[in-house]
Amino acid sequence: MGMIGAGIAIAVVVWVIWMFNRLVRLRNQVRTAWADIDVQLTRRHDLVPQLVAAVKGYADFEAATLESVTALRNQAMALHRPGPLGDVEASLALALGKVFALQEAYPDLKASGNFQQLQRDLVDVEEHLQYARRYYNGAVRDYNDAGQRFPDLFIARAFGFGQAEFFQAEGAARAAVAVELP
Repeated sequence: MGMIGAGIAIAVVVWVIWMFNRLVRLRNQVRTAWADIDVQLTRRHDLVPQLVAAVKGYADFEAATLESVTALRNQAMALHRPGPLGDVEASLALALGKVFALQEAYPDLKASGNFQQLQRDLVDVEEHLQYARRYYNGAVRDYNDAGQRFPDLFIARAFGFGQAEFFQAEGAARAAVAVELP
């Protein structure tokens, strides 16, 4: 009977160690995925001032649109949590869409090589960002699932593995951009 009890105790200890290590791996995967999003957001934030400067030279009286983009960029750079940052980044993407729509009203802007290159660079960043968001949200899903399943949730709670936030836009940030051209 003592061997059976010792075998069960060893099996429980092995399971606890395995589950703890799995949760650590999943948490680190979430952190790495978030770092990938952060890299893409930094690339986007670095391009925004260049885009604003390029547009200012052609569309001087579009100051409100350009100020909005700049303000949203600054607000996004100050946030570090996925939930609130997702809302601001969605608003920034909508505002950037309005800036790109200005090229239809300003033929000289549309013909600007600098503006066209910035537009291509931002499209590239958006594609990478979309992939990074999907990967991050998948990592969050896996991590949260691992910490919520029975009996694994006991290990997660005992060692302080909390839930991770998804990166998503809420409410009005999901609405389509309304662009009015003269």
